[in-house]
Amino acid sequence: MKNNEYKGLRDRITGAKALMRALKAEGVKTIFGYPGGSIMPVYDALFDYTRGEKKCFDHILVRHEQGATHAAEGYARVSGEVGVALVTSGPGVTNTLTGIADAMLDSTPIVVIAGQVPISALGTDAFQEVDLVGVAQPISKWSYQIRRAEDIAWAVSRAFYIARSGRPGPVVLDFARNAQVEEIDWEPQKVDYVRSYEPYPKASEAAIREAAELINNAKCPLALVGQGVELGNAQQELKAFLEKADIPAGRTMLGLSALPSNHPLNVGMLGMHGNYAVNLKEQQCDVLIAIGMRFSDRVTGNVNHYAKQAKVIHLDIDPSEIDKNVKTDVAVVADCKESLPAITALLKENKHQEWRDSFKELDEKERTKVIEPAIHPQDGPLLMGEVVNAVAEQSPDNTVLVTDVGQNQLFATRYFKYHHHRSICTSGGLGTMGYGMPAAIGATFAAPERPVVCFMGDGGFQMCIEELGTIMEWKVPVKLIILNNNYLGNVRQWQDMFWMRRKSFTKMMNPCYELIAQGYGIPYRAVTDRKDLAEAVEQMLTTDGPFILECAIKEDDDVLPMTPPGMNVDEMMLEV
Repeated sequence: MKNNEYKGLRDRITGAKALMRALKAEGVKTIFGYPGGSIMPVYDALFDYTRGEKKCFDHILVRHEQGATHAAEGYARVSGEVGVALVTSGPGVTNTLTGIADAMLDSTPIVVIAGQVPISALGTDAFQEVDLVGVAQPISKWSYQIRRAEDIAWAVSRAFYIARSGRPGPVVLDFARNAQVEEIDWEPQKVDYVRSYEPYPKASEAAIREAAELINNAKCPLALVGQGVELGNAQQELKAFLEKADIPAGRTMLGLSALPSNHPLNVGMLGMHGNYAVNLKEQQCDVLIAIGMRFSDRVTGNVNHYAKQAKVIHLDIDPSEIDKNVKTDVAVVADCKESLPAITALLKENKHQEWRDSFKELDEKERTKVIEPAIHPQDGPLLMGEVVNAVAEQSPDNTVLVTDVGQNQLFATRYFKYHHHRSICTSGGLGTMGYGMPAAIGATFAAPERPVVCFMGDGGFQMCIEELGTIMEWKVPVKLIILNNNYLGNVRQWQDMFWMRRKSFTKMMNPCYELIAQGYGIPYRAVTDRKDLAEAVEQMLTTDGPFILECAIKEDDDVLPMTPPGMNVDEMMLEV
């Protein structure tokens, strides 16, 4: 929009108030934050924008700045909008760095706005001064210091444009205190172009034709579906593509809800702890079609022996992903919402029944050896898989699954059911313990009409346990399931399998979670016997507001199948 279109709208305001107007112009509705000295002028301006006639934001006071970024991530992942975190300088903003790095690796659009000392004090080691731009630059899409109030409208618009466009990611704004208090003539700005930044590359027509030709001639095609399908809102385009050519599809952990669990072409989850058949078939297919995924080491196993028999087609919006980990035969660099229909238009109606049937024997082997014993055990202590399955069976189809990191994450993602898009929030690339609870808070504000369940281990639950205060204050209706095995379970499993059972500092002495729940006024129930599990899950899901369900889990419950680190993807273990 041209500047002259705003003629007559100018008035004299502080930089802090200019930020409020800039955020409102970007459609921001929810801010997760924690105040402090260097951001106080902004918080004073925010006061008027969260109440009365001017109200346009909900500000959620978190209990730790890391929680603000993870909540912003959960909000972004479920809503498809940009999440916003607002914090102060120094330790306030350094506490957000884990969330910023997490958002970068998982392509999550958030904007972190942090206070900074005045420009005149920079470089003097002033109280709570830190070089945020320098620190954040390697782990963000863009980091910028707002040094003058007149740059606020431009910087905020540019930040949101970069965060949400192309391959999404985090942007950091370092807001000097002098710019917050300076007065300017307010003039909105809209940034929709950045020189040398091409967020939506146009697919090569030759590459489209080459991809279609390979798929049309394939006897054993296999699609690998990543989060890029969700980020591009291309779920329907994906289905049309798969169904026309009859292509079985595996999904990455972050891409699990891009294709419904009950879709006939869904063949399971990829990766180290994914499903047996799809991982073995990656080594047998003749054409491998990667859609919006990055060939993570947790998907490929030993990359030197990964899918060497297959022609590889890679659809991705980010050209830096092409040939980064896996050599590509045909690269289609574009938004998959555009590239998928273009390829589909050139595909022949096809059937690959024999190829699809070849998955069934392997699926049955996994079901017999791993799945049934995990979700329907006959005796002994509770297992993680059966708890996840019990919650999945009773949860409405539109439920959002949030997980922390560790065994709870691996069991939850394996055994939950996905019916709607944007139904999973989990930390993939960074593997951040403590992510679950604040991300679940963000998810509930993004979609208050959708139930949110969050699985956590006893370790991850305690990493951001202070966010129970946020849940208490806002009566956040998230259902927290603690899978308590008194261990850092995933590390314990690796120690048992690969380190001669030397359990070095993975055993945990845990607090009384019931007393903690009482302190925060959150309903709580513990389950130690499987005969009580179904009724306890029903109580949790039907209770208004938040609920904590603690399940006493078998201490040495292992996540299987598993591809050991450094091994080929088809060398999966079904038993220890």
